[in-house]
Amino acid sequence: RGTDLYFQRHDGQAVTTEDFVRAIEEANGVRLQQFRHWYSQAGTPRIRVERRYDPAARTYALMLEQDCPATPGQAQKEPFHIPVAVALLGADGQPLPLRLYGESENAAKERVLQFCEAQESFVFQDVPAEPVPSVLRGFSAPVRLELEYSDAELAFLLANDNDPFNRWEAGQRLARRLILQLVAAWQAGSELEAPTDFVEALAAVLGATGLEPAFQALVLTLPNETYLAEFMPVVDPDALHAARQYLRRHLAERLRANWLAHYRALRQTGAYRPDAEAVGRRCLRNLCLSYLMELEGDQEVLELCLDQSRKGDNMTDVLAALTALAQRSDARADEALDAFYARWQGDPLVVDKWLAVQATSRRPDTLERVQALTQHPAFTLKNPNKVYALLRSFSQANPVRFHQPDGAGYRFVGEQIARLDRLNPQVAARLAGAFNDWRRYDEDRRSEMRRALERLQNLSALSRDVREIVSKALE
Repeated sequence: RGTDLYFQRHDGQAVTTEDFVRAIEEANGVRLQQFRHWYSQAGTPRIRVERRYDPAARTYALMLEQDCPATPGQAQKEPFHIPVAVALLGADGQPLPLRLYGESENAAKERVLQFCEAQESFVFQDVPAEPVPSVLRGFSAPVRLELEYSDAELAFLLANDNDPFNRWEAGQRLARRLILQLVAAWQAGSELEAPTDFVEALAAVLGATGLEPAFQALVLTLPNETYLAEFMPVVDPDALHAARQYLRRHLAERLRANWLAHYRALRQTGAYRPDAEAVGRRCLRNLCLSYLMELEGDQEVLELCLDQSRKGDNMTDVLAALTALAQRSDARADEALDAFYARWQGDPLVVDKWLAVQATSRRPDTLERVQALTQHPAFTLKNPNKVYALLRSFSQANPVRFHQPDGAGYRFVGEQIARLDRLNPQVAARLAGAFNDWRRYDEDRRSEMRRALERLQNLSALSRDVREIVSKALE
């Protein structure tokens, strides 16, 4: 009824939100009046965190400030009641016992700070040395956190934090920061170099006991190029690809023994299992293989990958090996791709995977291979799944090859959209979305993408679906 929520008692009588919250307050001896701002105010709050350590007093202060951007009809917002879960990690990576100023004894090693004012400070006592804070643990509130960490602090959290969310977040922030620094170095013609502490932190994650393999795989996966491009004022696909690939090769070289040991240790014995534990083990094992396959001259690794592509007892493992092989420009990789198709050509869904693996390859000849695959018996423009597997994978999941500087990728996809529009305008319109961000690229790429869009716009028989996408992109 309106914006209010109604609950129903066991006797059928309606209970409003106010009644329900009041009952909770009375039963638990708490006040939730301010907490109701989460339901009455729009927008996502931001929390800015400053910190200060006083070695003489052995105190550590967290200064928190919150605000919420204006939204239609709500220019000013009242402070939210925000639960902020916090731990302070000592030099050994372990959480310290926490005692807030004024408390008589230490409490748990993780505290939930009840942040209710626009600005508030929380002072911890008996802190022996400056710690590294782990803030918003478990994503304790749906807010945007602004807390500046040094590279060394992020590497420390990545290697040691026992909170899964913050450990993953630290790794992603550090990897993003390093790759963008490598992009700048590549553009300046400088030598690329990865810091040792990042490599050591990932080695600590890989070698940690007690972590679920699925979580390890998630933390050890670098951010993809599409995501990283969002942080560049002018997107340079070549520099971004070169920087990320450099970091992957560097990690493969420095941690070869680690990747190989885990790949072998995670090998499944016995019958195939679809449970969560087995899925996580396969995920981590295949990630190890993908890193190892960056070592192009390593024949031992190549044989392992070829063997897995031929003898894997499940499609996950076989496709992981095939994906790694598809990055190689050599005859044995091509033979593996041909053998896979010969074996699975009768299964349309598996063939879609085969098309997508080739469309997302980083090989220099990927565009030519995709063009050839449009004439392959496995592909037809009349089947949307085939279009998505080949053409959308190429244009939206392979930025370095779609955004070739000469514009050949744009011209090819534009031609395919024009052909597809006569068969399925809705699918053609989705494919045209690959050009939506054309203004974010360098001048040469912008010009080529604009020309591709204008060629589509000038088609007399263009459908309303595609014309709408193209016209909005060119506005």
